[in-house]
Amino acid sequence: MTDQFLSVLGGRDSSEAAALKQASATRPKLHRPGAVRSNTRPFVRNAILASASLQGLAVIGEYLEPVVLRERTVLQEPKRPLDHIYFIESGLISLRIVAAGSVLETAVMGYRGAVGASLLAGGHLATRQSVVLVPGSAHRILVEDLRGVLSECSELREHFFRYAQAQNLHCAQTGLCGVRHDREKRLACWLCFASDALNADVLPITHDYLSSMLGLRRPGVTESLIRFEQQGLIRKTRGMLHIWDRQRLEATACSCYKLISEAYAPSETAVSAMASAWGGVESHFRALQRRP
Repeated sequence: MTDQFLSVLGGRDSSEAAALKQASATRPKLHRPGAVRSNTRPFVRNAILASASLQGLAVIGEYLEPVVLRERTVLQEPKRPLDHIYFIESGLISLRIVAAGSVLETAVMGYRGAVGASLLAGGHLATRQSVVLVPGSAHRILVEDLRGVLSECSELREHFFRYAQAQNLHCAQTGLCGVRHDREKRLACWLCFASDALNADVLPITHDYLSSMLGLRRPGVTESLIRFEQQGLIRKTRGMLHIWDRQRLEATACSCYKLISEAYAPSETAVSAMASAWGGVESHFRALQRRP
């Protein structure tokens, strides 16, 4: 079964396969909250796939296609049918709401996630745009093929839908965060999430990007990042941001970081975390509705 899956991942003699191999070989190996790593499955880095048994991998492996994710590639457009689900192996994906010429990021995704998961878990048309922010690699599968696999493999179905629920929570909590938390807490939270998604402490992110995607004024973003650097939390170079003191950066982040990270964790803790978080989100929006 393992050989069957490996043949799918490694049997292509193409530039994409070569790039996939290079991306996998050069990817930094750091430990992050909720990270899934398995010494018995070195050929799978995506957390959803890595959580499956070898039998489950054999079932889905027949349909997977390795692809290179190039910067600025749009993997999912709002209000359009989705042909493929992308299981991210490396790189960073930005999930965004696009409306009336404005763009607001609702979540970032890396090796723990799958583009289109929330759509397959119950939606009909995508509501968010998914764009490659940092290039990497993925395994993609046709939506209809994945539906068939999930109907056969209850174990993989459980992991997939749990991730989709955590992602929906992430996007909802981001909206709440933007209303209730200050700029520096939101920035620290975003940096921690991006670092987790990339499994790296070096982020190719600019001030302009953080300003536009978080809906913050650029001078304010610059001021906060300078303060972070003065406090020894980060170091900045041109076009790059190095997380220098991860523990203190997490302490600076708002409570959303811990709550959402626990929701992504592949354990019973994730279930209780999601239940608690959804309760908080619903209470907040009910309070808003009661306002005159």
